[in-house]
Amino acid sequence: MRSSPGLALSLRRLLVLLSGISLLPLALLGLWSVHTASQYQQREQDRAMLDVARALSSAVDAELDGSIATLASLARSPAIGAGDLRSFYDIARDQVKAQPEWLAIILADAKGNILFRTTDPYGAAAGHITDPESLRQLLAVQRPLVGQVTRGQRGRVAFPVRVPIRDEAGRLYALTAVIKPDRILGVVKRQQAPADSIISIIDAFGSIVARSKEQDKRVATAPGPGLAKLMRDKGVEGTGDTVNLDGASMSSAFTRISRHGWTVAVSVPKPAIGPVSLKGITLYGWGLAASLLACIGIASLLSTRIARSFANLERGAAALGAGKQVEVAPSRIREVALMGRALEAAAAQHARHEQERSRLLASLEEALSASRGASLVKDEFLAVLGHELRNPLSPIVASLDLMDLRADGASLRERTIMRRQVNHLKRLVDDLLDVSRITSGKMQLDLRPLNLADVVYHTATSRPGRPVELTVPDTLWVQGDESRLAQVLNNLLSNAERFGEGATRVVLRADGHTARLEVSDDGIGMGPELLARVFEPFYQAPQQVARITGGLGLGLAIVRKIVELHGGRVWAHSDGPGTGSRFVVELPLIDAQAPLPAAEPVQATSGRQVLVVDDNVDAAATTAQILEQFGHTVQVAHTAAAALALCARHRPEVAILDIGLPDMDGYALAAAIRRLGGAPRLVALTGYGQKADVERAAGAGFDLHLTKPASLEDLERAVADSTAVMP
Repeated sequence: MRSSPGLALSLRRLLVLLSGISLLPLALLGLWSVHTASQYQQREQDRAMLDVARALSSAVDAELDGSIATLASLARSPAIGAGDLRSFYDIARDQVKAQPEWLAIILADAKGNILFRTTDPYGAAAGHITDPESLRQLLAVQRPLVGQVTRGQRGRVAFPVRVPIRDEAGRLYALTAVIKPDRILGVVKRQQAPADSIISIIDAFGSIVARSKEQDKRVATAPGPGLAKLMRDKGVEGTGDTVNLDGASMSSAFTRISRHGWTVAVSVPKPAIGPVSLKGITLYGWGLAASLLACIGIASLLSTRIARSFANLERGAAALGAGKQVEVAPSRIREVALMGRALEAAAAQHARHEQERSRLLASLEEALSASRGASLVKDEFLAVLGHELRNPLSPIVASLDLMDLRADGASLRERTIMRRQVNHLKRLVDDLLDVSRITSGKMQLDLRPLNLADVVYHTATSRPGRPVELTVPDTLWVQGDESRLAQVLNNLLSNAERFGEGATRVVLRADGHTARLEVSDDGIGMGPELLARVFEPFYQAPQQVARITGGLGLGLAIVRKIVELHGGRVWAHSDGPGTGSRFVVELPLIDAQAPLPAAEPVQATSGRQVLVVDDNVDAAATTAQILEQFGHTVQVAHTAAAALALCARHRPEVAILDIGLPDMDGYALAAAIRRLGGAPRLVALTGYGQKADVERAAGAGFDLHLTKPASLEDLERAVADSTAVMP
């Protein structure tokens, strides 16, 4: 028997009393306002410093561009054009005298050898370059650049500005102006920056060129670790707090928008809290603390009853969650009392269902997670496996082609067996790649008006092995992808050959507005269970341990997906085991189209200079031997660097490139070969064969894209003297 709780007060009345204590929210609002104002002031300071850094970066760029322009003007001197280095030396020496901050002008040849230095008499010993890396870079890229600030042999600090020049005979030179950092320091001093700020100009190699304070001490050294970390973390430009080399806290901003890769950093000391401000903040804190204590005392008195009631509810809720008996103590708060009785009423029902529901949800989530993970792993594995199998297939197919070209009669039977098995393996690889594209939604079609009768005729008559009884009309037009529809028929014919006996029957006809293709065999047939699942990936009919029919169970699944992407449908029919099978493909018909002009045959050529680049040594060697059998001169490289060296020396007419090279991908290598002016015809030979890969190869400048393993016809087309571009 429960005792009466007495007079019950509503929760609303208690909350009204508590809401009257408004000092705490107002105090928090005041603190938030102070904090917001401080943040705004900091943002404004950061923006101002960043604006100064950007303006200074533009000024430094202008100064460097001016030096480059002066050197470029000097490079147009008739003396250097005529190869008169003695006269050009005199002109350069006069130019140094006209530029107070220039220490010297240096002229070097294309090998990096110093021809003269204006600080030395003409013909004196050459000496060595203080910053050889920027000189090598200039000779490689042949465009103006700014080197690293360094301390020279004579103890003077300077940085080089270099421009490439050529004389009338086409000889390449490197013209360098050695400039004192004072020139950049002058730019810094002309800026209207705060007096207590520190401005640093840092070159592309991370060395300080100019600093508004302690220039002599800091020049040619690295910036402080705090500023260096800020520049690493923020990227192109940004602001943040740092500690300078003297240990002082700074607010810093930097920008790296310079065309020459230089960085401009501006730092100002973080403001300290003065005695007056500190006293005001202290008084505000004490007043706030006293107000908070008063509010807490009053709120504690009023909230005791609420806290006690809610503690009872908490214990009841905890018991309900644990499936135990719920007993809530009486409360003088009406709403809390009603909630307590509701908890007690729900406890019995909740105890019966909660444990079972939790177990079922956990099991379901675990099963779904395992299913998603297995599906993702399977798709990724199939895609990688299919690609990796193409690489060893390429030298195997090329070796067989090479033996065929040599007409070795003694190994004809063995080659025939190997060719048949390699073709089978290639078909399995293609099926793996196709099913991976299907499951990942990446299969794409190249739809165009197509005479389906021609596709069926050529596909059926070109297959070796079991005969095909073919019935096709002259024309039957659909909107389709020729290679994919040929793949559909090949997969159906392959299925009929594995499970059928005797000739396979292929019939193509129009059925209303639909093209109807039927492939029939008189083989083992199918039962109802197999018919229901025959188009599922990896599903196969029960077989003997020897697996006489072979395959992965992917061919028919690929057929269904290709047909559906064409807007058609496919199904299978059989009257039962031993009665044969019939597969029917239906595609929408379109209006008859004008016949396409016959493609001109590729003109075979011989005696061309060919470069083969592939990090697979076997694939490169066999491809080169086949091309040599065709009468071409072939050179082989296994890295991009070796390929570029061969292109520079021999200028091949055709370059056949693998895409996955160890030091540079084939797309970048193609661009580099184009810049060198070598190999007017570029061919990609790679295991990447999706439509996106073909489009990327075309965008990279390739004239032709071939997928490994390449046939003899593919290689003939690759080196043919043709202006044809990507298929």
